[in-house]
Amino acid sequence: GPLNVVSARAAAVGDVLVSLLQKIGFAAEREYYINDGGRQVRLLGASVSARYMALFDRDEAMPEDGYQGDYIIELAQEIKQAHGDRFVALAHEQRVEKLTEIALATMIGRQKKAMQHYRVEYECWFHESQLRDQNMHMEALERLRKKDLVYEKDGATWFNSSAFGDEKDRVLITSDGEPTYFLVDIAYHENKFDRGFAWLLDLWGPDHHGYIPRMSAAMQALSHPQGSFQVKIIQQVNMLRAGEVVKMSKRAGNIIEMAEVVDEVGVDAARFFFIMRRLDSPLDFDIDLAKKQTEENPVYYVQYAHARLYNILEFARSHNITLDHSQDIAMLTAKEELALIKKLAEYPEVLQKAALLLEPHRVTTYLMELASTFHSFYQNHRVVSDDKALSQARLILVDGTRIVLKNALDLLKI
Repeated sequence: GPLNVVSARAAAVGDVLVSLLQKIGFAAEREYYINDGGRQVRLLGASVSARYMALFDRDEAMPEDGYQGDYIIELAQEIKQAHGDRFVALAHEQRVEKLTEIALATMIGRQKKAMQHYRVEYECWFHESQLRDQNMHMEALERLRKKDLVYEKDGATWFNSSAFGDEKDRVLITSDGEPTYFLVDIAYHENKFDRGFAWLLDLWGPDHHGYIPRMSAAMQALSHPQGSFQVKIIQQVNMLRAGEVVKMSKRAGNIIEMAEVVDEVGVDAARFFFIMRRLDSPLDFDIDLAKKQTEENPVYYVQYAHARLYNILEFARSHNITLDHSQDIAMLTAKEELALIKKLAEYPEVLQKAALLLEPHRVTTYLMELASTFHSFYQNHRVVSDDKALSQARLILVDGTRIVLKNALDLLKI
């Protein structure tokens, strides 16, 4: 379905974490896992089929647990426009298969477009269907079987996950021969290790908390070192307008779409606000604040500082004062000057901690502090004055601040 605001938070967080890890010297990649196999996908196809048939006044029951929301009706209308009634005469199963294919391609295309607009470029879009087609899940089952960690009970195949700290054993193949999502997910993670990655970080939605112990058990069972697989839960996002929580989007059913928010507040504000809070705390996203062109809005405040730094350097150039980094800055002894120098000196450690502790909010916090420290310096000291040596020293400080601000904003892709 359409990407929601938790997806938007996860995408910004994951994107910035990879940039941070790369910045401090790791080889890290972004990967997007597409659930395009199994029951949910069949439900998507059947839901679109019911809506499609309704457009030709044919009665077809909506599947139980089917996909609601106006976007399913829109999909059906688009299919009718592009293909007319060519799927009406098909047998139900055939039609669902065809419409599943079209619906999937459309939705994945939209997700890719939304991510591109949001400035997130994934090195890999990994399809669950590819994993199933290549029988990777059955290979993973074999690996567990060889380790004597699989047994049969009540016609189903079970994994002895309780031996690795899970609260109970888990089904891998159901009694009707269907592989579970759990087995497929084990195979996906195993595939990443097979591709040479040493450490995996998953970002999951708030409703998947209980899934962590079983996946950790499977990774341990397959002999991956403790800590080589990690999950961060991306907590709930509350969208606020005029202090009130915004209700669901009609178009997408029971979610608020990522695209709606990004279109309204802009990519810069969206990315900054989604990164701004700790991952383990729910996020209150104030739409009105994100749109304000005032210093109350943190992203505007930081961008304003960055613009002002450029203006100072431009002003100096227009007065024929050339920046010379070889000049002595020992005369910068005022408390605001020293505060700014100290704040700049913190930057490498901020990056190191943000990356290793997986806390990208440290970068946005630092940016706001740096902007505030700079504004305090700017309000108390004239940069370009009749004192040539002092002007030169302060210009060096201004340029250093500009470099750090730009560097951090680039990391956030803002």
